[in-house]
Amino acid sequence: MTLTIALAGNPNCGKTTLFNRLTGSSQRVGNWPGVTIDKKVGKIKGADDAELVDLPGIYSMSPYSPEEIVSRNYLMNEDPDAIINIVDATNLERNLFLTLQILDTGIPTVIALNMMDAVQKNGDEIDIGKLSRGLGCPVVPISALKGDGVDDLVKKIVETGNSKSRSNPVRFDDDIEELISKGEEALRGKVPESHLRWFAVKLIENDKTVDEDHPDAKKAISSDISKVEEDYDDEIDAIIADARYNRISGIVSDSVRKAKRDERGTLSDRIDRIVTSRIWGFPIFIVIIGAMFLGIIGFGDITGIGTYFTDWLNGFIEDPIQTSVEEWCIDNEVSEALTGLLVNGIIGGVGAVIGFLPQMLILFLALCILEDIGYMSRVAFVMDRIFRHFGLSGKSFIPVIVGTGCGVPGIMASRTIESERDRRITAMTVTFIPCGAKLPVISMIAGALFGGNGLVALFAYILGIICILISGIILKKLKSLSGTPSPFIMELPPYHIPSWLNVAKGTLDRGWSFVKKAGTIILLASVLVWFLASYDTHLQFLGNDTTEGSILASIGGAICVIFQPLGWGTNWELTVGTITGLIAKENIIGTFGTLFGIEAGESGEGLEEILQSILTPAAGLGFLAFNLICAPCFAAIGAMHRELGTWRSTLLAVGYQCLLAYGVSMIIYAVFSLIWGTYIHPGSVVAAIAIFAILAYLLVAKDPFRQLSGDEYDASGEMGA
Repeated sequence: MTLTIALAGNPNCGKTTLFNRLTGSSQRVGNWPGVTIDKKVGKIKGADDAELVDLPGIYSMSPYSPEEIVSRNYLMNEDPDAIINIVDATNLERNLFLTLQILDTGIPTVIALNMMDAVQKNGDEIDIGKLSRGLGCPVVPISALKGDGVDDLVKKIVETGNSKSRSNPVRFDDDIEELISKGEEALRGKVPESHLRWFAVKLIENDKTVDEDHPDAKKAISSDISKVEEDYDDEIDAIIADARYNRISGIVSDSVRKAKRDERGTLSDRIDRIVTSRIWGFPIFIVIIGAMFLGIIGFGDITGIGTYFTDWLNGFIEDPIQTSVEEWCIDNEVSEALTGLLVNGIIGGVGAVIGFLPQMLILFLALCILEDIGYMSRVAFVMDRIFRHFGLSGKSFIPVIVGTGCGVPGIMASRTIESERDRRITAMTVTFIPCGAKLPVISMIAGALFGGNGLVALFAYILGIICILISGIILKKLKSLSGTPSPFIMELPPYHIPSWLNVAKGTLDRGWSFVKKAGTIILLASVLVWFLASYDTHLQFLGNDTTEGSILASIGGAICVIFQPLGWGTNWELTVGTITGLIAKENIIGTFGTLFGIEAGESGEGLEEILQSILTPAAGLGFLAFNLICAPCFAAIGAMHRELGTWRSTLLAVGYQCLLAYGVSMIIYAVFSLIWGTYIHPGSVVAAIAIFAILAYLLVAKDPFRQLSGDEYDASGEMGA
């Protein structure tokens, strides 16, 4: 018989590391039914037919966030055979708050006491026997990072799951236990008997879902609740929370002996005084991100490590692959059309994108390391001080961090934000931050117009953050999105050496996602672009050396006038690249590779010469800005629709993104043209001044809803004043 084991715990307690350690390569990832939250399942190594289900990281089982709803619904409805509750041994008091709620469910539970190596390093001691007796369930000390104790954990969870013995709850004071008993009687026969205590406690705590499902039961014990509130002189939910913490305090004081602490604090504390400083926190973040991009892309005559490998891979794709295929086609008298499809359409389009894989892998590697050592959570804390001034909370920066890899999970990560309005604004703006798919576009502009300067990448990321911030101010002035930012509460885990298994897996997963996209979406788009560029409106093949008179030239020529004020609308190829970028941003490079008939690598001489001939540096920055800020790829738009709820809201959001992109691009083109002394049409300067004035007005204009709480308005699910 297959055992189903649930893995539950707080965020940043090592849950992902333990899940990877227990399941290895047997994992499969999907979404929980009805929500865009990752569902990870895998077979436990060393156990016969034991399946591990990774629940979202949560702090409690109250229905305040989608993660908490997913976790409680799974435990209540699916009733797994056992639960592994992973607990951070260095923060027992905080972690055990969730543990006590899990024990109330009655599901057999084993505590995986993680980070015991850190406890020993601090000189602390935990009496596992006393802790187990205090909680009334097995406790297994482990280090998920090092693998210590994991085999013992597997044996214990299999034994516990097979025993079918229900867990015992931690009892509170007599008067509270009496109230819980009355709640159980009121609910008996209406909820599963095995979870009766859990439902009773939630009913008493004023849990909205339980109250709505069982109003008669709540009415039956309302007078008893009022009496307890009167006796304790407090709200009932606070009384229950205090009761939990009092029991936790007693259990911890009885089983934990802490060593004398250094007055300066731990090493993490001393580092945090600097990296989370009000003065130094943000500059340190800029220096770290800047150094990362300079190291990957390069600076001046110094070639970045990512650029070095990208140049090599681009050269390899061009010769021998592209050259050999073309020669083979000629030698075997393959038709000109099929030769063009293979050489320019498939290899030229897809190969141009794949050429940037080394840069992206190194970027993903760097981000995974920063995340695994614990720095990224500090960045969110630092950014909260900045975001709050612009109507957003630091939690909005967490999706931004996720979005540096891909905009789709970045949008999905906005679900961790409690405030509905902050969540919607974040989902609309998170794609302003350059994702991995936009890195090739950044590298192309940097290589072709700025000598491969990595500061162009830093400019792109700072621009994305600025657009998110100004959007926070502008969008908060809409009635449906107004309100104060949600409070920022986040665990700052201790710094630790990264788990190279987690880092490697995260890097390869993101890289493989990029490769799959190149082999599917980008391949199909490249073939379509080649066809439209190689045939005229009468479906006559034009040859591989010209695109004049093609279907694509006709379409691009009709649209490109829109972008003439931005300095790059006279070339229909740039317009077409921007349009195909809506399918996937990497398509911009693939489109150029197909249209220009060259290997569109970051340092491909042909592409450099072409871009230098049709773009000034100022227009190039404007082109880059527009494609970074405008509507994201189709997949991200679909994710945005799931978060915003309606296509009307989604289309309005996409419209806002495109208008902001056009305005910002216009301003950048005008400002840098004047700074660098390149020609710009006077009309573009006037338009840029007008757009700047409009943005300035929107930023400084009085917020008509600021004096009222955002909760006084109904979040109807539609955008608008």
